[in-house]
Amino acid sequence: MFKAVLFDLDGVITDTAEYHYLAWKALAQELDIQGVDRKFNEQLKGVSRDDSLQKILDLDNRKVSPEEFAELADRKNRNYVEMIQKVSPSDIYPGILELLKDLRENGIKIALASASKNGPFLLKQMEIEDYFDAVADPAKVAASKPAPDIFLAAADQVGVAISDTIGIEDAFAGIEAIKSVGAFPVGVGKAEDLGEDIHLVADTSHLTLAYLEDIWKKR
Repeated sequence: MFKAVLFDLDGVITDTAEYHYLAWKALAQELDIQGVDRKFNEQLKGVSRDDSLQKILDLDNRKVSPEEFAELADRKNRNYVEMIQKVSPSDIYPGILELLKDLRENGIKIALASASKNGPFLLKQMEIEDYFDAVADPAKVAASKPAPDIFLAAADQVGVAISDTIGIEDAFAGIEAIKSVGAFPVGVGKAEDLGEDIHLVADTSHLTLAYLEDIWKKR
């Protein structure tokens, strides 16, 4: 039996991806950088703030000083934080609250493994922070997804071997991170986006404890 579930945030627990997209697009427009559209935005899912900013600057071969880079990242985040003030429990994806309750009742550890530095704030806004035994800090890991650092940190914080965890993701970078360290990946989305070699659900309403137990036994 698995001993912990490591959750991504955006696209798994709730959807703040649209706010991220709008904040990045606004910043790109301020910088007169073209190409930050919805197709390009797929590359930013699950990726850290700094790495996302670098991808946007690379679109225009734009070079900035470390100080300006930090200011741009902070500017995007201020816009994003302003947008997510209205997030509430009604924004939790279908099935997630029930899954969190069932995991807790069965003694299975729960951790957040998200690239979002606003993870704790969002969990609080949705009133589910008490379900989480740990929230891995993306600012304290060496590399962002597809590197597995954030998942390793989350598993370590709940005292569970990474091979005894299930990682739930909606982004290809996150799935690659989970697979690379021997955790058990479950994807929310389509095979064409996440891969043919993992268990997938079309949406989070299918993420039940019974489902996770079943696919774990069949792994």
